[in-house]
Amino acid sequence: MHDFDTLRATALDLLTGGDIDTSDPVYAGPLARLSERAGGWLAAMTPGLTWPDLPLDDSPGNVSGSYGRLRRIATAWATPGTAQHGDDAVAARVVAALDLLYERHYNERLPETGNWWFWEIGTPAELGRACVLLGGRLDTGRLEAYLGAIDRFCPDAGRRAGNPAACEAGANLADKAYIVALRGVAGRSAAKLAAARDGLSDVRGGVFHYVESGDGFYRDGSFIQHGDVAYTGSYGLSLLIAVAGTLALLHGSPWEVTDPGRAVVLDAVERSFAPFVHDGLLMDTVRGRAVTRQRFSDRVAGHAAIGAVLLLARCAPEPYRGRFAELAKGWIERGGRGSYLERADVPETRRAVAVLDDKTIEAAPGPVGHFVFPSMDRVVHRRPGWSFAISLSSRRVAAYEAINGENPHGWYTGDGMTYLYTGDLDQFGDGFWPTVNPYRLPGTTVDTREREDLSFRADRPDNAWAGGAVLEGRYGAAAMELTGAGPRARKSWFCLDTAVVALGNGITGSGGHSVETVVENRATDAEPYLGDGWAHLAGVGGYVMEGAHSLVETRTARWRDINAGEDTRGASRPVTRRYVTFWFDHGVDPVDASYSYVLLPNASRERTRAFRGSRPIRVAANTPLVQAVRMRGLLAATFWAAGEVDGVRVDAPCTLLVRRAGGRVVVAVADPSRTIDAVTVTLDRPARGVAQADDTVSVRPGGHPAVTVALGGSLGRTHTAELSVYAPRSPGGGR
Repeated sequence: MHDFDTLRATALDLLTGGDIDTSDPVYAGPLARLSERAGGWLAAMTPGLTWPDLPLDDSPGNVSGSYGRLRRIATAWATPGTAQHGDDAVAARVVAALDLLYERHYNERLPETGNWWFWEIGTPAELGRACVLLGGRLDTGRLEAYLGAIDRFCPDAGRRAGNPAACEAGANLADKAYIVALRGVAGRSAAKLAAARDGLSDVRGGVFHYVESGDGFYRDGSFIQHGDVAYTGSYGLSLLIAVAGTLALLHGSPWEVTDPGRAVVLDAVERSFAPFVHDGLLMDTVRGRAVTRQRFSDRVAGHAAIGAVLLLARCAPEPYRGRFAELAKGWIERGGRGSYLERADVPETRRAVAVLDDKTIEAAPGPVGHFVFPSMDRVVHRRPGWSFAISLSSRRVAAYEAINGENPHGWYTGDGMTYLYTGDLDQFGDGFWPTVNPYRLPGTTVDTREREDLSFRADRPDNAWAGGAVLEGRYGAAAMELTGAGPRARKSWFCLDTAVVALGNGITGSGGHSVETVVENRATDAEPYLGDGWAHLAGVGGYVMEGAHSLVETRTARWRDINAGEDTRGASRPVTRRYVTFWFDHGVDPVDASYSYVLLPNASRERTRAFRGSRPIRVAANTPLVQAVRMRGLLAATFWAAGEVDGVRVDAPCTLLVRRAGGRVVVAVADPSRTIDAVTVTLDRPARGVAQADDTVSVRPGGHPAVTVALGGSLGRTHTAELSVYAPRSPGGGR
């Protein structure tokens, strides 16, 4: 029989940091923060053992919040070095408050009311941790009662207690597996521990296997929750945290998770998460409605991802363990070592310092490359010193989600919104979402009609085309056909070494509204420098844009305006930020209007001016049928129909990149619409052979080589081929 005391010791180590040297200065900060927070909540508790700001009547969210505060106080009680450590009076007060909550607000006799999540995940997660932390302070009767409530609302990982016909998937399943594991530790139940382990392997849940629809990880690195929302940085993060916790808790025990399918989550660290982590920030492009949560910024989410990856490194096999430590070290150091440690709790600090102080672990650099996630309509371009992300949507992937009082102004966040990350790590996290003009999000083409606040809905537009192709992991072409409630447009982005070129055409409006395309809407104190057809923002870079308008304005709003969720509501205090906006005005009800602009991230004023003059990147076409750019042997194009540009022809719609260099030609093709069975690309210059080609690609060499790609069923992925060109004839020689 396994020693359950050993398992509880492991749980305490994970929850409190374990046996630390409390005199080590590195722990002074997290211990003080924990003590201060616990002390503040103890002081604010009423004689009735509740909190005035968390009224419990008819509010399951406030019940969860109350359990959360009690769990944190219990953490302080169980953590050596805090002001509350081992204090009998503190433990007694926590237990009395737990009794009150059990008797009146959370027991096995109650029906679920309101949001099911609080009953089945939010509250039992906090209660399970509290039971583990308090241990022997809970007598047998109390413990059985508390665990009975958990068993009522979270009996296993795969079932929805309030709706037995519903099967849990993705983050919800992972969260419940961790809750069941904690309940097994607290109740010394081998059956519950086995259920937690086996729950992660539920074939319906999309945790330890790839999915082809619905919630979970996709083979292309995408993560979806709620059926059609790109949620790597919210629900995906919750899944990562929960799986890391369960793996670490059960590691070395008879219930250790050994399913080979756990590689799906381990691989996701580098495939699904790392491309979206910019210097410790987890990009908002994959955080859905969570971007409107005041206390859950991109930095907070990034820190949570770092903590989860460090926890995974504790129990993952090699080579994952070493790579995870390197990734986390790089994220912490590039984000400012102090930034992470200023927020980390005691166990997070212990794991982080162990990696940071280990000279044998090299910090991994930020990824460099172009990443396309077809199953969630997201594109990320990573270069040294900057990152660029694009949020697209289609009839497959929602443009936005607005539920539970969150994200009422998210109308255009999936209509091609772009995120430029340079050296300013506070751009999107410091009051951006409540204060930015939601009608002028960067990258979007919108009309100026007034929109009603969104309520309970996720919206998928009716366009098929959203996605792109990647060449050699370095260059990218992305596009979206805009067909929502506003104007129609065809939009392309070409992502290169030092620039992003954005083209739009076919822009057509109706209803008597003016239509705009927003180049940038930057929260900054910098003064824009405006040139002839170009502009520059210190700390950001350059913009080349003929005929664009500019505006400097100060905007004030409240977080409460964009989030009134039961447990996520923002503050009513006004927030003010200053914005610099660049945009094109297409006029009222335009017909086939267009735009063209270039982003030069981190470029100096002088380089921007020089780029404007020399034009090293040429717009080869910008029509409703084809959009393309040329640069140093590279052609990148969106063919909305069969056509030709610069001598390269296609016989069907596709996204195409062709690069000629060093005696070879590399071709990359994708069908972002998922509607084309095959396309043939005819090149403008000869090639004598085929060096490499995907099994979906056939090549006919010659004076005008033809590359035929079988696109059907490829789900938007890129197909590639490498051709060799004709060598020059030897002097004086014949054939």
